[in-house]
Amino acid sequence: MFMQHTRTADINGTSLKGAIAASFDKLVEVFGQPCLLNPPSSHEKVTTEWRIKFKDGTVATIYDWKNYGYVPPRDEKVEWHVGGFSSEALTHVKNALIVNDSK
Repeated sequence: MFMQHTRTADINGTSLKGAIAASFDKLVEVFGQPCLLNPPSSHEKVTTEWRIKFKDGTVATIYDWKNYGYVPPRDEKVEWHVGGFSSEALTHVKNALIVNDSK
């Protein structure tokens, strides 16, 4: 499945579609470096975010939510939110992780 990690994906209007459990390192391996990577903060709701556009045009975002300064170890599985315009965003993200695990 071809995907494009992009800083310019139009994510305005996306909303939460579900969650995944993955490590930061696994997400970097599959999707590349995040578009947004801010220092941990006690007031920012999102500090790390990927913006992805899949071959079929599906837009997905993967982001932390309300960690408020907590930074888990890079190889520890944690919950990440997945946003998009439809449930296909969550399906595509999960499938990309599964395909990568089978390699």
